Amino acid sequence: MQKDIFKRLIADSQEKDLSYVLDRDMHIPVDTGKVISLIGVRRSGKTHVLYSIINKIKKNVDPKNIVYINFEDDRLFPIQLKDLNTMLDAYYEMYPDKKNEKVYLFFDEIQNVQNWEKFIRRLYDTENCSVFITGSSAKLLSKEIATALRGRTLSYEVFPLSFSEFLRFKGIKPDLHSSKSQAKIRNAQADFFIRGGFPEIINYNQAVFIKTLQEYIDLIMYRDVIERYGISNTFLLKRLIKFCFSNISTHVSFNKLYNDFKSEGLSISRNTVYEYISYLEDAYALFTVPIYAKSVREQWRNPRKIYSVDVGFKTAMDYPFSMDVGRIFENIVFLELRRKAEKIYYFKGKYEVDFYYTSSGKEHILNVSYDMESPATREREIRGLVEAMKRFSLKEGSVVTSEHKEIIKTEAGKINVIPLWEWLLTG
Repeated sequence: MQKDIFKRLIADSQEKDLSYVLDRDMHIPVDTGKVISLIGVRRSGKTHVLYSIINKIKKNVDPKNIVYINFEDDRLFPIQLKDLNTMLDAYYEMYPDKKNEKVYLFFDEIQNVQNWEKFIRRLYDTENCSVFITGSSAKLLSKEIATALRGRTLSYEVFPLSFSEFLRFKGIKPDLHSSKSQAKIRNAQADFFIRGGFPEIINYNQAVFIKTLQEYIDLIMYRDVIERYGISNTFLLKRLIKFCFSNISTHVSFNKLYNDFKSEGLSISRNTVYEYISYLEDAYALFTVPIYAKSVREQWRNPRKIYSVDVGFKTAMDYPFSMDVGRIFENIVFLELRRKAEKIYYFKGKYEVDFYYTSSGKEHILNVSYDMESPATREREIRGLVEAMKRFSLKEGSVVTSEHKEIIKTEAGKINVIPLWEWLLTG
């Protein structure tokens, strides 16, 4: 019975028209001799990245040499490790002549199969194939990859749409020199602030996209945290999720958070708060950024800044309250850095700088200020960057703003002030 199901799934996937799939700004190599793993939050577009790879392969390969299986398909539940071999048998029964040809295997949300890595390891060692896998858990995949698949895999993170991808999915071709194009870009940016970059919802009306985002949050909470880690205190988890997504781009002391929950009468331990935050990070729903410090101990003594994987989650949690544009603005900058930077911190000396990060081995400092019209705000942003430029011996710093653009010369070097939309499209 299971074999027949696999045959149906394989045949359906090979007949599926994927011409509608739009490419993302990701370069995923096809024939590296490694297992390619894509990791990211649910609904971020991992499946469509697989579809893009399949489209690329189809240009030179017989579609019958391509197998795609989604392990969240209810027809496969409950699936076990032994069933994976049944899947392989089903394929070769369908196409016995393919036994001597290279086969491309795509396994979506493979973490649903316990001990999946043993099967992937055997495929890698014994079959003539290229393997692509996706998963929604950083910890589970990294742990299993680090043991059974060490040296055999290349991992890539998949996020919701970047702003450039958002424009592409909206059918907008940016021309930075055209006033008409700039107007379209600014209008799209305002939309991006509210709904974020989950591919499915970018053209939904307001009521539908908010409800869909709320369902995404519930899906992450139940499937990736409660079920995966056996959480019993669901009320606390919901409170924590509400707090984090409503307070993006802010400093959070986990000790203070614990004391606040305790003062509300919640029966919890300090470790519970740390654990729940780490579970949300493992599910790629949340990120925490430490202060730049010479020791890990000093980092842990200081608050961390929290950011959401998508600014739409703030809309979903706060609606119909105010947008809090400044925090959304900073979260969008963080997500762009998270795609490109190797390490990200915030810096605090006498003054604070939003981001100190390394990209392509080079150090950078950057402040985020939605509006620099106020002389006090302008002075604050400049003096923080000047202090950090001297601290790290850098000759340049940047401020990302809403509209303002200029180059400011200081005693420490120059500060580039650039609008967000331009920084996102040219950085």
